Order: sequence, then structure tokens, then C-alpha cells
Amino acid sequence: MNETMDSAKAEAFAGRMMFLLNEAFLGILVSIGHQTKLFDVMRELPAATSAAIATAAGLQERYVREWLGGMVVGRIVLYDPGAQTYWLPAEHAAFLTRAAGANNFAFFTQYLRLASSVEGDVLRAFREGGGVAYDKYPDFQRLQGEESARLYDGLLLPAILPMAVGLGQRLEAGLDVIDLGTGQGHAVNVMARAFPKSRFLGLDFSAGGIQAARAEASSWQLANARFEVADTTATLPGQFDLVTAFDVIHDLAKPQVVLANIARALKPGGVFLMMDMAASSRLEENLTHPAGPMMYAASVMHCMTVSLAQEGEGLGAMWGEQTAQDYLRKAGFADVQVHHLEGDPMHAFYVAQV
Repeated sequence: MNETMDSAKAEAFAGRMMFLLNEAFLGILVSIGHQTKLFDVMRELPAATSAAIATAAGLQERYVREWLGGMVVGRIVLYDPGAQTYWLPAEHAAFLTRAAGANNFAFFTQYLRLASSVEGDVLRAFREGGGVAYDKYPDFQRLQGEESARLYDGLLLPAILPMAVGLGQRLEAGLDVIDLGTGQGHAVNVMARAFPKSRFLGLDFSAGGIQAARAEASSWQLANARFEVADTTATLPGQFDLVTAFDVIHDLAKPQVVLANIARALKPGGVFLMMDMAASSRLEENLTHPAGPMMYAASVMHCMTVSLAQEGEGLGAMWGEQTAQDYLRKAGFADVQVHHLEGDPMHAFYVAQV
């Protein structure tokens, strides 16, 4: 395609690419700041030298000093050249430290390392087809467990479960509940502790995740929570009043099979509560998505490819709400309601009944 190049547009795009490269590498430094707890340490310190910050964090000063240089030019940490001191503004700490809870964006930069570790495998899949197997992501369970725990601890009981009218009261009276793709089982354990009369079962194909779930249930002395390693595409082991699937369905090899199994496994009046990514199924409607590039990248580097590795459908993270509702109705759910939490642009919640 031959066309005259607009030099102003070309220069602007070159600037955009330089911005991208700077931000990408800055993200790696932010990940290091999270993992070393440097942000948490600086939150508690007044303006301090690199030596004082390194001592407080128990780290090597030379590395900390170079890291601080990146933080300063990246406009994340402030610097007084006269005193040679650095400080983390409270407005920045509110989104960078563990004290920020679900607002700790520094946590998510750890996924850059996870994605980079499988880049070669994904490149092979681009050329040869197939996908990258789940066992290529050894740190995924831990990161997902830490990420989701912040959501479940703060919002599962007061905000997410009440999306299904009357569900809290029914759980207090006693229901049979199964959580699919339970990961490290934290959602199940939070519910089991809150509703001792209900019976909870968590399923996941990851033995490591199930081991962690059982350990937490044991430490919390929960007699009403159990966990099993299982294939979620198989028929569910029983009939249930409530089925939950949190950030799971789009990763599956056979999502339509699993959704149909869920519909069949619900008791009369039963509820399926599904959390998935908030997005449109139409690309043009995702242009203003606040995390659009990140989510499409996450889909290429994990969500889509782990499904394709199992010769699956490869839905991907951005399958969108229109497709999700269509799949639910095809699975046999006649009543599908979609909810969103205020201040959470990342998740959509579906309350479905047959």
C-alpha cells in the first residue's frame, strides 16, 4: 500500500513508541519495588538517602540507588538533589503499597515477569499453532491467589453474593455449594467461615492449588469446606443450590460444555454466580477500556493459549459480555442478569438461573 507519509504523524508515533518502551521497563522496576517491599518501606520513611532506604529494607545500597534513579525519572518517587534524599508521596503510596489493598497496582506488574517467561513458547505457538500448557506458569497460582484474595476479603460477602437476591439468607440457612476452578480455594474458605450451616466443595485441576486450599481450611478449622482435584469438563459430582466460577470460564478448553454441566447440576431454584472480565465482545467498543491493552496481552500470553494447549476453544480474556450471555443462554439459563461493582472496571458478574 503506497501512501504519502505524514511526517508530523510519524514523529508523534515515534514519541508514542518511546513512551511505550520507557513505561514497559519502568513496569519491571515497579515489580521489583513491590517484591522487595521497597514501596512499603518508603511509605513509612521521611525523605531519606539511598543508604537509609537500603538499610531499612535490608537490601544492597547500590541496587537500591539505581532503582531509585528509575523511580525518580519515572515520576514515581520524588528527589531532593541538594540533600540527595528520596521520598514516596502519599498520593503515590495509595496505589503502590500493600496497605493500599485492592488499589495496589504495583502488584500487577509481577505479571510482566510471568508473561516474559513464556514468550518463547508463545512465539512457537504463533508459528506452529497449539498453545502453552498450564504447567509452564509455575507462579500463576500464587499470583492469582494473592490477587483474588484482596477481592474476596473485601467484597465477596458484602457486595458480590448479595447480587443474587436473598442468597445470603439462604446460605445462612444451609446450601450445597460448589466452586469451579477454585485455585487456592480462598473464596470457598471465606464463604465457609461466614456460613457454617452451608456445605462447600472446591474443584480445580491444579494439585498445588488444592493443597493450599486445604491448608487454609485446616488452619481456619473449617469443617464445612472440602477440596478435590478434578476436571471441570466432567459432569459435576452432585446437585447444588449454588455454583460459583470466579474468573475461570474464559480460560477453559470447553466452556460451553462446562456451562451446560452447571445448568444440569443446579437444584430447582439454584443459582450460578460467575465472575469474568468486563469487556465488550466487539473490538471497537473496547477502544476506551481502561485496561484494554493489558487484557488483550494477558489473553495472548495466558488465557487464550492455555485453552488452545488443550485443543480448546481459546476464548480469551476479552470474549466479552455479549458472548458470555449468549453462552449462558445456550447452556440452558433462561434468566441472566449482569452486574458491575462501582469502581471496578475489570469484572462483570453474572447471576444466572435455569
